[in-house]
Amino acid sequence: MPEDPTTLVSTDWLSQHLNDPDLRIIDGSWYLPDAGRDPRVEYEAAHIPGARFVDLDELSDNRSDLPHMAPPPEKFMSRMRALGIGDGHQVVIYDGAGMFSAARFWWLFRLMGKTDVAVLDGGLAKWRAEDRPVEDLAPVVRDRHMTAVRQNHLVRDVTQVAAAAKLGEPQIVDARSPARFRGEEPEPRPGMRAGHIPGSANLHYAVLLNGDGTMKSPDDLRAAFKTAGIDLERPVVTTCGSGVTAAILSLALERLGHRDHALYDGSWSEWGMYSDLEVATGD
Repeated sequence: MPEDPTTLVSTDWLSQHLNDPDLRIIDGSWYLPDAGRDPRVEYEAAHIPGARFVDLDELSDNRSDLPHMAPPPEKFMSRMRALGIGDGHQVVIYDGAGMFSAARFWWLFRLMGKTDVAVLDGGLAKWRAEDRPVEDLAPVVRDRHMTAVRQNHLVRDVTQVAAAAKLGEPQIVDARSPARFRGEEPEPRPGMRAGHIPGSANLHYAVLLNGDGTMKSPDDLRAAFKTAGIDLERPVVTTCGSGVTAAILSLALERLGHRDHALYDGSWSEWGMYSDLEVATGD
């Protein structure tokens, strides 16, 4: 798969560019509570040289009761500046799972109008499996000016998604596991109903990935969307449990040259909490 510093780059690419003066690397590891992993502790023990750690829950809208909703542009800018990440930088984001939360950070940068940003294909696991260098040192940070302009067409709220569910346009694609989609498995967050948004299709994010956490080829991605009943000629809204793995679907769509996609930020954490919103179960 060709390198693309606006979507996905390989460990080889990152290794070749590791010392570029305008490269900035982010460790965007985040895990569900039941994973029993502490991403910050793992980062402090070993990370790709020069990487900065960003906490997904901290880089969120703290005015919202929903988990890690996208922050206002001002907060995003100030957090990035404090990490020495700004205008003119090529950003590469990885996570410790191969590909899980890194795509959410990629989408966040896109939402803020930043396109020189890519996910590391296969993440830290692939990097380490190839015996590439890691360090436990904090990076030297120099403040860098950043501008952010929110791209509202890349995000959808509950009202817009409810309308899409009624009208069947745009298509809604859910990245959760088939068992959660069908309502056969309890949700990881308490108080949440089981099931899915009526009219939505299911495409588990894991189907888009190889065993080593890298993204499948464009042909295989296309086939996966087609099997899930998604028409790639029409607009798509991606969704999941809390807006994290939905971004893997968004990244795959972007990889395929499908530009008309948006992410439902509240996802099932929002939809599943409100009893006045209809829930479907089964396929």
